[in-house]
Amino acid sequence: MPPFGFLTNHGLALLCIAEDPEIRMRDIAANVQITERAAQRIVADLVDAGYLDRQRVGRRNRYTIQASLPISLPAKRDIDLNSLLNVLLPTASSGQRKHALSTATPAA
Repeated sequence: MPPFGFLTNHGLALLCIAEDPEIRMRDIAANVQITERAAQRIVADLVDAGYLDRQRVGRRNRYTIQASLPISLPAKRDIDLNSLLNVLLPTASSGQRKHALSTATPAA
């Protein structure tokens, strides 16, 4: 049986961004074990779908995750992205995460 993963590359890239909102594309690519071009396409997909906001800060990008958006699971329509990230990301010793999530409802 071939190996399988529980998270897609999109999900893994989103976790990388959640842990470091100023992460570079090459670091996303290295962490997810994909090419830098594939990482760029994935981030563009997440921005286009509204899950990420991208802001240029100097020569870098800063990402904000729109955590209040529902995740796309056919059997579970009532789960938002914040609920998933709360399960998957560790917290610091203070109980707070280092990443910046927006839990405000995005404007339509």
